Amino acid sequence: NLKKAYGGFKNSETGTEHWSIDAGRCIPPLLKAYTLTNTVGYLDAAKLAGYTFLYNMQHKPSELGVHDKYYGGFARYVTITDDWSQPMNVEDIYDFIGLKMLAETYDTANKTMYQTMMSDAVAFLRSGFEQLYLWFDPKPSGDGKWHRVGLSETEVYDDPMSFALLGLYIYEGWSLTSQRVYNCIQTIRASAQYPAYHPSICWPGYIDVVTRFPACAYYDAITSGILWKIRAAHDKPSLAFSMQIIEKYQELFMYWGPLFTDYSPVTEQKAMANVSWLSQLFLNYHEPLTSFTRILKSKGENVLLYPIRQAAESVSYGEPLDILAIVSPTRIDEIFIEPGYMVNDYITVYTFAPSRHHDKIRRKGEDYEVLGVQAFDFQGETQFFKSTCRRLIGQ
Repeated sequence: NLKKAYGGFKNSETGTEHWSIDAGRCIPPLLKAYTLTNTVGYLDAAKLAGYTFLYNMQHKPSELGVHDKYYGGFARYVTITDDWSQPMNVEDIYDFIGLKMLAETYDTANKTMYQTMMSDAVAFLRSGFEQLYLWFDPKPSGDGKWHRVGLSETEVYDDPMSFALLGLYIYEGWSLTSQRVYNCIQTIRASAQYPAYHPSICWPGYIDVVTRFPACAYYDAITSGILWKIRAAHDKPSLAFSMQIIEKYQELFMYWGPLFTDYSPVTEQKAMANVSWLSQLFLNYHEPLTSFTRILKSKGENVLLYPIRQAAESVSYGEPLDILAIVSPTRIDEIFIEPGYMVNDYITVYTFAPSRHHDKIRRKGEDYEVLGVQAFDFQGETQFFKSTCRRLIGQ
């Protein structure tokens, strides 16, 4: 077939665009369908999407002058009439999942070609991904630069970054690039504008990666599902905390865009992609078992964690969460005692659940404000959190 879109998939029922990322998304389920049914048509479609379509999306743009040279990335899309969208998205690193399956199991005769496709793509896309860009716009039609979104191009969408991160993780494991991207976004915290944001649940729909704050008021719930495999291996506290929240508010997380404050949806519309990816979290979830969680289960006590919602003119909290903690008096040499307080107004709380500054902890009927949180890591992975808390007086 002479059409450049041959082997790809339409972007909608009536659409004419054939995106590289859609081909990458379709290959794994096609191969799984082939494994379950032994229907060779599924295997052929997966091979066409990888060996033919994605290969052409990587190589044809430079051959046709759409790109000024061969970069290694995949053009964004081509239409059924052979019109090209020349930018190359970092999200297409996700395509590696399907290409790797073809190379290692389903089309081993062409293993070398798939491996070359992936190595060429990652060699080009890695630098932009590490700097948290979304796409590169090549010459002659583009400006030859990396780009984000937003008025000052300081923002990214969370889901392309998450998909790219998962693809890279499946391809090369917990590499330096995987660690840099995950840790950089995961450590973006709540802001004065959005004090209720909690990165351990999932990431916001828009993220300002320059000022390092959320750029919207809602979570993109799909991220919790996309990141489950990475968190299960390298960020167990976030995995457990996201599961606790989503299980408690599972009906709300089926909608697109749960608000940071109370998880109510931005729009009253359920999102099939959210449900599909969150089902992966639920199906694969195992309660983390570490040395610290064993200690918590045997020696810990039940406390209530109230997540902060607002911390400006007035302070308000969300519904409480049951968590386990080990609590001890705070030593006088560990704190600065504020006017009006005594040393016995302070406690130190050790938890597996990630608390935040301004959260409230209720212990034995007494309320305490979290003043500061310190994460304790071992071999690059957070094991537990130490929170210094002060009694809330005159509530």
